[in-house]
Amino acid sequence: MSSLEQMYQQVIMDHAREAHGRGLKDPGLIQVGESHQVNTTCGDEIRLRVGLDGDTVASVSWEGQGCSISQASVSVLHELVEGESLETAEKTAEAFRDLMQAKGEALGDDRDDLLDDATAFVGVGKYPARIKCAMLGWMAFKDALIQARKDQS
Repeated sequence: MSSLEQMYQQVIMDHAREAHGRGLKDPGLIQVGESHQVNTTCGDEIRLRVGLDGDTVASVSWEGQGCSISQASVSVLHELVEGESLETAEKTAEAFRDLMQAKGEALGDDRDDLLDDATAFVGVGKYPARIKCAMLGWMAFKDALIQARKDQS
């Protein structure tokens, strides 16, 4: 295993152990959306709540259970999108999806900067069964954004 792969593995294990954003919060009087997603293949489960304040992702909290990839991925998502503009959060989610579809290859462009710690999941793209694990929280985030926006209209 290369030192880069070891570093990536360490980032994933650190996030799985010390999950950021775990524990559903009540974001208060801002627009709130919630999504519950289950990976029926392996039983991973995530409930994610997002709070929007205008065009800002003010709050991302979640609870769930599953493999280290699913738990670390949603932890990284929390780190990357909480406090960001909706535009940046959506670009980040799109870049992560592209990374998962890149079959284990780095994106090699400015999206790598956007993804920061999420680039550690590059190797997951080689294993189609694990892509669902990594994407679970991101799918919940996308759905929760839709729910929160319903409140806006």
